[in-house]
Amino acid sequence: MSGFEGSYLGANDRIGALAVMECKICWTPYDPAVGDDFRQILPGTPFSALPEDWGCPNCGAPKNQFMVLADPEAEAASGEVAERVARLVSDFEDIWHSRMRDVPLVNKSLHVEAVGFRLHEGRPLGVLVAPWFMNLVMLPGPDEDWSALTPGAKEQIAFPSGEYEFIHNVRAMGGGYKACSLFSPMSDFNSQLQAVEVARAVMLALFDEGVRAETDRAADIRALREAELAPPPPPALDPEPSRRAVITAGMAEG
Repeated sequence: MSGFEGSYLGANDRIGALAVMECKICWTPYDPAVGDDFRQILPGTPFSALPEDWGCPNCGAPKNQFMVLADPEAEAASGEVAERVARLVSDFEDIWHSRMRDVPLVNKSLHVEAVGFRLHEGRPLGVLVAPWFMNLVMLPGPDEDWSALTPGAKEQIAFPSGEYEFIHNVRAMGGGYKACSLFSPMSDFNSQLQAVEVARAVMLALFDEGVRAETDRAADIRALREAELAPPPPPALDPEPSRRAVITAGMAEG
């Protein structure tokens, strides 16, 4: 079984072009090498390229009711992803033990941990939890060299939930990476388990187009409210939340 085994739920970027999928209702497989004669889907068609109205040829279940049976590309990439992520964790563990342990603002109930790393457009992406921050981190792909990144340079990177600002950095052990700050400091977290749960929730929200819709809807509501209040000039309103704030808002509570 693939390390990505589980419900598909529309996450095209989580499966490779060779992924064999299986209906979790009736266990009928979809193999890209075979295609689907019933819907005239040609052999060689990846599951992610199937029409949105495609369903299980046996029971009619929709695409989101399929799960990964085997994914050769993901399995081949998993070792390299693990190696790169391990270097990242080792780098920040060294920072924690050598420079940060006695800093007053750190949360000593936490430790360095990589959470939810997966391939996104060929690059490892996940959340790095540390006693002094929680960052969304992107690492270079197999054929990329980010050692020449300019530390402090900023870049907007798009996801289904919106665009987020990443800052470039380079570490001696782990090399170049791009990071989007989620939480800092980490004083709101009571335990490592709570921080990890929030990190996992962030990874889900990042690929949820509904988060984009919620922020757009919030802007519409705010604009209508401002129109109702003019004239006289309306009182100052809170600025529109960033999408990063939306995917993390309230997640550190409880």
